Amino acid sequence: MLLARSILFTFVFYLWSLTLCILCLPTLALPRSLARAATRFWAGGVIALLGAFCAIKVEVRGRENMPAGRALIAAKHLCMFDVFAQFAWLPDPCFVMRKELRRIPFFGWYAQKARMIVIDREGGAQALRDLVAEGKDRLREPRQVIIFPEGHRGAPGVAGDYHPGVAGLYRELGMPACLVATNSGLHWPAHGILRRPGTIVFEFLAPLPPGLKRADFMRQVEERIETASNALLDL
Repeated sequence: MLLARSILFTFVFYLWSLTLCILCLPTLALPRSLARAATRFWAGGVIALLGAFCAIKVEVRGRENMPAGRALIAAKHLCMFDVFAQFAWLPDPCFVMRKELRRIPFFGWYAQKARMIVIDREGGAQALRDLVAEGKDRLREPRQVIIFPEGHRGAPGVAGDYHPGVAGLYRELGMPACLVATNSGLHWPAHGILRRPGTIVFEFLAPLPPGLKRADFMRQVEERIETASNALLDL
């Protein structure tokens, strides 16, 4: 039954996504606010489909810590739903994404319209400079720049390697760093199509103040995100 429901959800998810992508193509030539509204509607639909087909609820905790304007957000990354979900509640999210994702039809087009930050993982010091420059550029508007410090999806309960890009942004932007923990990978694994019933939680933690030393900042980012994410695994 679990496999059958997961297969059905996967089919409907891609049907819903493709339908919205096609219907909303005109927004690519219109003001970005319209494409943003379409993306929010799509994300809300994905959450509704999870509940209807997979008995998965989505809960947001720590709303008092959720930014409403310009912000830097460092988030745990367990599955691709971590990206989809943020569109449903953040006012104007801007993700840091690897350049290979631009080649995906529809996804790449909408990412370009949304002015996501695209980085070359193999770019070394130049990639970090580009990341900082683009982060500053996006934050000329009241946007929320979201970076996954681990750089890729991981397994629940396992801490990946936290990369220094987030520290570079934090230092150069001179603003607090909001943190997000999640247990999403328990119910939407990084690989495969099984979707396990339960509650996906995204928890906004108290932000780190600006001005921390790099080593201290990186230590606190990892410790706080991992501790909070691991606590959510026991739900």
